Amino acid sequence: MKTILLHSDFIEFEAKKKAVKKPEEIDVKKHRVEDCLVAMSAVEKNDETDTTGIAEKFVEEVISVAEQVKTKNVVIYPWVHLTATPSKPDAALKVMKLSEDILSKKGYEVSRAPFGWYKSFNIKCKGHPLSELSRDIAVGAAIKKEEENEAVKNEEKLKSKWYILDTSGELIPADKFNFSKYPELKIFYDYETKGSRVNQKEPPHIALMRDLELVDYEPGSDPGNLRWYPKGQMIKKLLERKVTDMVIRSGAMQVETPLMYDFEHPQLSKYLNRFPARQYVIKSDDKDYFLRFAACFGQYLMSQDMVISYKHMPLKLYELTHYSFRREQRGELSGLKRLRAFTMPDMHTMCRDMNEAKEEFKKQYLLAMDWMKGIGIDYDVAIRFVKDFYEENEDFAKDLAKLIKKPILVELWEQRFFYFVMKFEFSVNDSLKKASTLSTVQIDVENTERFDITYTDEKDKKVNPLLLHASISGGIDRNLWALLERQAIRAGQGKKPMFPLWLCPTQVRIVSVSEGYNYLALNIAEMIDPSLVRVDIDDRDLKVGKKIREAEKEWVPFIIVVGENEIDAKELPVRVRVSGKQENLSVAKLKEMIAKETSGMPFEMLPLPKLLTKRPKFVG
Repeated sequence: MKTILLHSDFIEFEAKKKAVKKPEEIDVKKHRVEDCLVAMSAVEKNDETDTTGIAEKFVEEVISVAEQVKTKNVVIYPWVHLTATPSKPDAALKVMKLSEDILSKKGYEVSRAPFGWYKSFNIKCKGHPLSELSRDIAVGAAIKKEEENEAVKNEEKLKSKWYILDTSGELIPADKFNFSKYPELKIFYDYETKGSRVNQKEPPHIALMRDLELVDYEPGSDPGNLRWYPKGQMIKKLLERKVTDMVIRSGAMQVETPLMYDFEHPQLSKYLNRFPARQYVIKSDDKDYFLRFAACFGQYLMSQDMVISYKHMPLKLYELTHYSFRREQRGELSGLKRLRAFTMPDMHTMCRDMNEAKEEFKKQYLLAMDWMKGIGIDYDVAIRFVKDFYEENEDFAKDLAKLIKKPILVELWEQRFFYFVMKFEFSVNDSLKKASTLSTVQIDVENTERFDITYTDEKDKKVNPLLLHASISGGIDRNLWALLERQAIRAGQGKKPMFPLWLCPTQVRIVSVSEGYNYLALNIAEMIDPSLVRVDIDDRDLKVGKKIREAEKEWVPFIIVVGENEIDAKELPVRVRVSGKQENLSVAKLKEMIAKETSGMPFEMLPLPKLLTKRPKFVG
């Protein structure tokens, strides 16, 4: 509860108009009180758990001030604008009435402004040192919530030490490490210790995502909610299919859970305080709900209701969350890197004990390495530990460094403020020398107990498992950010930017030298087989040079120009982007090259009309 206490010469108020559906019934709409203590007050959502306790505490504060300013006249004035999280109207009115009753019984003359009405008021504050005071009041569960929020603030102040763990197993203070052979790791370390999320200029990927007609801002929505064009949506879908295939093959069971959850759910409300996020809030009837920022909520509640045996362990639940929501600050929103609505593949693994948890952690670490290899992006590794846990599991940490075959950044916390004891992050640097995480896994030692998730062990005893939080790919949107930013860096080095072949919207473009050879281009496209290769045809009435330049701007990996010489030719002139050379290849050889490079990857059909003359422009 929040209150402002004003020692006043007078206050006068008049009820004008109903502010809620069922306002308090009143006999007198206009009232004036002389020489009084005015308590402008707002009851908050946290106070609903103990309305009697909050009223008693409020009265204590009022009496304390009233005695100091020597008045027996008190005015309780409900003013909801003091809080961003008001209680339900019935709870607020109950607290106001209880407070009035307690004060009256203690000998005070109490007036209460009508609840649920828009009111005009006129007040004259006395202006002495005690005439303007404010109080935050909490009892019971509300105090606990404040303590939890204070703990969240303390997390931001949590001190840690930074090291580099090299491949030989030596842990070196980061400020003593020689980064000369590892410039990307140095950028990552500097960003983690000194960097800011806010961009001083626009990252290059924003222009690229529009120029390539992949994704764009949506002016009709909240910032950080984007529109996806056909080519971008296809890339997104391929990434989603790939990571889903990987986790399902690893033994995960795919589920689906709601987008919104009850703020007042006892376990979820505790989790929100322990792991804060900037939620979107929506109202249904008289209840507030928050939009999920991860699949944790639904999978926790699902696991809570499951009947699980030690024979089922390790047990994995997976969801591809379309969508997750987080109200990032406006200054932190940055194209595809940091969004308010995003797609997050979330997997939770229940493990019997720490040995099994570490074993699964290592497997998922390797799975994440496979993911990064598949999208062809250079990355650095950070592993964060509670110091005691690191010291007890030093060999495990060294094994992880050996697997990656290069030095890794290590952060050690003096104590555990979080729900996990360790996590890894695969991080990518962008062209502005800012880093962001893709793949990540955490070992959670806290939430299965909080959510009463149990399994039955060999002795028929209920036990809380350990829990691994994993996103093998990280946010799908952010993967496209990483691809574009790394290619912007490549372009800055004078190299041709390109997507991995399996993600290219157009894999082969056939350019006809004139309209008379469009039929030939169509025949060759059918020979290449559109059900296996994304092939399109530039049949526009443009010069060949311009058609080739535009295909280059779209990062098309194979360009074939066809005219008179190609009518009966067994081999075709193919411009190969990766080598920068032109090669004479048969259709069979070209298909073989594409099949080899895209082996094991999912496939989607061409997301646009085959003929370029049939395509609209999505970005003007």
